[in-house]
Amino acid sequence: MRWKGRERSENVEDRRGVPTGMMVGGGGVLIILAAVIATFMGADPEVVKQIVGQAQMPAQAPGADQAAVGVDDEAREFISVVLRDTEQVWHRLFAEQRVPGGYREPQLVIFSDMVRSGCGPASAAVGPFYCPADQKIYIDPRFFDQLAQRHRAPGDFAQAYVIAHEVAHHVQVQLGYSDAVQQVRERGNPVETNRASVRLELQADYLAGVWAHHAQRQFGILDEGDIEEAITAANQIGDDTLMRESQGRVVPERFTHGTSEQRTRWFAAGLKSGDLPACRELFDLDYSSL
Repeated sequence: MRWKGRERSENVEDRRGVPTGMMVGGGGVLIILAAVIATFMGADPEVVKQIVGQAQMPAQAPGADQAAVGVDDEAREFISVVLRDTEQVWHRLFAEQRVPGGYREPQLVIFSDMVRSGCGPASAAVGPFYCPADQKIYIDPRFFDQLAQRHRAPGDFAQAYVIAHEVAHHVQVQLGYSDAVQQVRERGNPVETNRASVRLELQADYLAGVWAHHAQRQFGILDEGDIEEAITAANQIGDDTLMRESQGRVVPERFTHGTSEQRTRWFAAGLKSGDLPACRELFDLDYSSL
């Protein structure tokens, strides 16, 4: 991916090495906060336990492997460049579609280990996430090492896909899709809620593909093999693949993001078409047809 030396976003906040302090609140409050995070990000119960356990621990002093606050390293440069690409593409697409108010840029917070967000305290164990409460994206760059090593999905464009997916959740908030899913949640039917949440995640994969389509046309960002990197990443973090690796069996009713086949298919569809209005068609599909 061609990103070095290019324009960066100014909407990046680096909190690496910043002690989070003792997480406040009793165990019940922490569990509620962890549940909120799980709702927004699709964390499984074991991850939620990690969040709660780590949230009750005092912050550690920055270690040797943690970047000092404000260090302009390669991780920060890469994230800032990709975020800037998303800003320019979504500004243009919102203008072309005459979306009321235009595109409002999200903030992106780089952190290490633990972070406080508008959705509560979160551990890096949950991976990158978007918090609708404060409309910020949170990323511990060391997740990209896990993506390459644990999930066998290396490459800078695989990383860009992850960032674009989280930015897509911000796009969904502005287009009203997140509100629609929240209305489903409020009805209290867990099956309907799960289906709506999966649909929202697959739509975010489609929108990440739409971004990649237009970023390539606008900036020529792709090198040979980049598309395969993103497709591999989408495939390796499908719910069925992750469940099979972690627990040896697949439980469809606990899906949060969709299967590997679904995630790769919808990302590829957005990448091929670049058609923003078509994301509504995906959202309106019956769950069984996804």
